[in-house]
Amino acid sequence: MINSEHLLKTLGPGILIACAAIGGSHLVWATRAGAEYGWTLLGLVLLANFLKFPFFYFGQHYTASTGESLLSGYKRQGPIYLKTFIAINLLTGSINIAAVGMLTASLSMPFLGFLNLELTHLTILIFLILSGILYFGNYAVLDRLSKWIILILTACTILAVVLALLNQNPTTAIVTKTEINPYTLASLAFIVSLLGWMPAPIDLSTWSSLWMHSREAQTQHKASPKEVVIDFSIGYGITTILACLFLALGALTLFETGAEIPQSGIQFSKQFIELYTSSIGAFAKPIIIIAAFFTMLSTTLTCLDGYPRSLATSFLLLKDASSTTNPVKKKHYSLMLVIYALVASLILLLFVKNLMSLLSFAATVAFLSSPILAWINLKVMTGSNVSPKHQPATWIKIISYIGIAFFTIISFLFICNKIF
Repeated sequence: MINSEHLLKTLGPGILIACAAIGGSHLVWATRAGAEYGWTLLGLVLLANFLKFPFFYFGQHYTASTGESLLSGYKRQGPIYLKTFIAINLLTGSINIAAVGMLTASLSMPFLGFLNLELTHLTILIFLILSGILYFGNYAVLDRLSKWIILILTACTILAVVLALLNQNPTTAIVTKTEINPYTLASLAFIVSLLGWMPAPIDLSTWSSLWMHSREAQTQHKASPKEVVIDFSIGYGITTILACLFLALGALTLFETGAEIPQSGIQFSKQFIELYTSSIGAFAKPIIIIAAFFTMLSTTLTCLDGYPRSLATSFLLLKDASSTTNPVKKKHYSLMLVIYALVASLILLLFVKNLMSLLSFAATVAFLSSPILAWINLKVMTGSNVSPKHQPATWIKIISYIGIAFFTIISFLFICNKIF
């Protein structure tokens, strides 16, 4: 029987993954899926969450089973696996932070508009504030903030969907799959972007593993595999439900308008709020603004922690050839935090007018790397250092193989479509 006190000390890393996932994938891609295709992509959204769940689960389960981080498991398999992760992290990390940061800033205008700052400057200010919170508050502040953010976000999103349902036009609310077909080569680029960030890039599975060590240091409790299942299930369950809710918001409020999604950050946020409030009602505007802002704030906060933490750990593991347990030191983490914030700010200055292109590139790279990282995660979880009783059940392995095959086939089709 699981001790309730121990369980409370375990809860955290799974919820943080939910915070990291809901920004780009939910607010942008799930909403766009509903806005452009109605309900027809709901099945694909659920499939993406289903096929990726083993690989995110492995991140926490491996640490609970072995005491090592998932990145240490990468190193056990050989330096090439760790170097592959570093390459993907370097390619996408700053871009993702820049993109989600810009969206956060654009959605913060109702609160911070009185500062009269340009979008890029406001984004950089948010980076400074969040980086300061992470530097001085460490994991404890991140953990506490994430739980409040998820609570507020979930409540506001559910309320927004209920209001949208109450105000929908019954003659246009339901669209059959025969009327709009997204499963064509013309829509493949959008499908790949949706899958890449739904519910999140697979490399984020390493974050929850590292957060488990931070949670253990905070509470002095080492989570058991059974306790981890509950923490993971809560976080991943919230992520999946919210993905469906955001798609529903897009389908119920934006689909029938036929409006195009703007490419710039400030216009995206303005139209996002205006279309929702015009469909649901002006009285719902504060709810929509709060839900959208907290969605992006949670993602920006966790990305600013996760990317620097995982990269700093990876470099430390590579530096010490004999170690698989190198904990990240604050000075290394702080250095990476500063570097990521600076590079993300530079990217903003160069791509501020092309938000959706930036998001599409990051999401596409995330998907194309999915088969590789998924295979590595499975290989690590079935390694000889994991006791047989903690290795994945047969049904989880089957889902893993199906997921890897699915990601590989779609990636192959996408690359061939681009080349030919």
